[in-house]
Amino acid sequence: MNRVRFIIEYIKSPRTVGAIAPSSARLAEEMVGEIDFKSANCIVEYGPGTGVFTEKLIARKKEDTLLIIIENNQEFCNNLRNIYKNKKNVMIINDGAENIKGYLTGLNIKQVDYIVSGLPFTSLPKNISNTILHNTREILNNNGEFITFQYSLVKKILFKSYFESIRVNKVRFNIPPAYVLKCWTDRK
Repeated sequence: MNRVRFIIEYIKSPRTVGAIAPSSARLAEEMVGEIDFKSANCIVEYGPGTGVFTEKLIARKKEDTLLIIIENNQEFCNNLRNIYKNKKNVMIINDGAENIKGYLTGLNIKQVDYIVSGLPFTSLPKNISNTILHNTREILNNNGEFITFQYSLVKKILFKSYFESIRVNKVRFNIPPAYVLKCWTDRK
């Protein structure tokens, strides 16, 4: 998807697209660089947009690892389906991330290893953000990790109310610069 199409989608839905430009390769590397792909059986991606993170997830995951992608924007979803329609164990869903539990239940998946998120929590309605984060915490396994990025740290307190531990890294080589937050519950 080219930049012009991306900008058009942003103009149509700024609250859900959240950025005027796709994420950089440097941000994508920071988002997925520490995922243990050898042990991951199920990875979920919220709000992939144009698929910058998706591309890296698919390239690095084991063939039998299930990647569930959930994208609310129909145009972005159609684009991802066209690109990845022949990839094994990649499921692309056109819906909001707040509905992920229903899809996992339908697939008989109780927990996932990683959730990678491109969702703009600063512009999402509070009730939607809370539902997404509540469900995220419930579906992550004990060693699971929620990895998201934001353009400010204004929502860090919100993330902290769901996850005991958060590590933050700033990625300057992105327009605009972004913060990657890696969140998990205290592991026992």
